Amino acid sequence: MIRIYLILIFIAIAYFGIRGFLKASPAVLARYVKILFLFGSGLIVFYLAATGRLNWLFALVGIVVAFLFRLMPALLRHAPYLHRLWFEFKSAKQGASQQQNKADAKGAMSVEEAYEVLGLKIGASESEIIAAHRTLMQKIHPDRGGSNYLAAKINLAKKILLKK
Repeated sequence: MIRIYLILIFIAIAYFGIRGFLKASPAVLARYVKILFLFGSGLIVFYLAATGRLNWLFALVGIVVAFLFRLMPALLRHAPYLHRLWFEFKSAKQGASQQQNKADAKGAMSVEEAYEVLGLKIGASESEIIAAHRTLMQKIHPDRGGSNYLAAKINLAKKILLKK
């Protein structure tokens, strides 16, 4: 009789758990999966310790430690190269984010971005720049229901390309 109740409780928990997972956002799901993994791992270790079968886990840890000690000379031989690669990766990532932040904070725009905003190819003439600016402003001007932000970007692109 108790088994039937346990099965029914398990089915109800599974039903509501699946329903909750389907409605949750990916960030929440990732957090739940991490918590579930840690909880499951803890339960397994607790079960193995309670039943006296934890010895294979200690043997596995010993094998991993011995393997790492044997692998250490090879890792240390390549450590300067790996360290340099890691440092370049972090500095490039940090430099890109800082450059993006500076551009966003100042409202700065590169020449390539200015050509892209106006829909021109790099090296367009002054008359093409003025014509593209005029055409876009007629479509996106705030007086015609356009956006102030977009009009400012178009004006900034023209200013950068004409260097005025």
